[in-house]
Amino acid sequence: MKMKKFSFRPSWLVLAGALGLLQLGDAMACTRVVYLGADDQVMTARSMDWKSEITSNLWVMPRGMQRTGEAGPNSIQWTSKYGSLITSGYDISTTDGLNEAGLSANLLWLVESQYPDIDANGKPGLTIAAWAQYVLDNFATVEEAVKALEAEPFSIITDNVPGEQRLATLHLSMSDATGDSAIVEYINGKQVIHHSRQYQVMTNSPIFEQQLALDTYWTLIGGTNMLPGTNRAADRFARASFYINAVPKFTDPNFALASVFSVIRNVSVPFGLTTPEEPNISSTRWRTVVDHKRKLYFFESAVSPNTFWVDLNKLDFSSETGKVMMLDLGPNQSIPFAGETSAQFKPAAAFKFLGV
Repeated sequence: MKMKKFSFRPSWLVLAGALGLLQLGDAMACTRVVYLGADDQVMTARSMDWKSEITSNLWVMPRGMQRTGEAGPNSIQWTSKYGSLITSGYDISTTDGLNEAGLSANLLWLVESQYPDIDANGKPGLTIAAWAQYVLDNFATVEEAVKALEAEPFSIITDNVPGEQRLATLHLSMSDATGDSAIVEYINGKQVIHHSRQYQVMTNSPIFEQQLALDTYWTLIGGTNMLPGTNRAADRFARASFYINAVPKFTDPNFALASVFSVIRNVSVPFGLTTPEEPNISSTRWRTVVDHKRKLYFFESAVSPNTFWVDLNKLDFSSETGKVMMLDLGPNQSIPFAGETSAQFKPAAAFKFLGV
């Protein structure tokens, strides 16, 4: 279902609701922001925050790949229409990426997620590990993706996080070269889609509808007067929402890029930080920034001295000659790279999405 834009509530109600939400705990913290700049510049940044080492490498996925939802006999099937560059999670899932049409997709943690029973409606299953890849493979714009997802062509199937005894509970954000955005969540077993160019920021808990209440509250206060400074999701949401629209709208894309990186770094969690009273707050492991207009994908590891990038215009995504390629980032993404790195990818066997 498609949610309507959040409507304004009296300020005292917003204040009461927001203060209550600030007491919520965090979980596997990540942040995603979309920058809407001058000359139709659009950039999407995200941080990956995780409590332990997470194997993440960069992969080139060409067009024409035969996919399955990895959910048993009743799995959705498709052939990739668009090539993409993605960052993997444990090399069993797509957690972040950009396709050749300029659509980006990001998976973030949302502990409140509840997915429908697989046999509730007889729809084919899709592993949550391939949720973002399904979007990147099939759609060029957010509007196109939302229209297709509203028909609910699959049921999301989740499984335990590798090495842990808890289910992966995630929500999906999408943004494209026009600056359009959408957030997809499963709340109480129902798909909820928030679709608007205004939805530039997403963090973890609470659910996105309540994040909008936080945004309204902090907008009333004004970011130049006071901003919350903790690492909790609600506070990171408030800071990201203010700063992503407070930074200048540079015409020089490299200056704009510097501003976007400064925002996502501002809401990152220091590497190695442990907070006994907030055990679920996690260190930022890596950050990405997508330049939708130039089709550049920037990657920054918390333990590497350099930020590097990949120019999607230099990648072969064709179904005839394109190959699955990988850039091995090493343990903790610690191998240093610099500059444009498309020539450093090596042919590799495609990873298998975690499924049933």
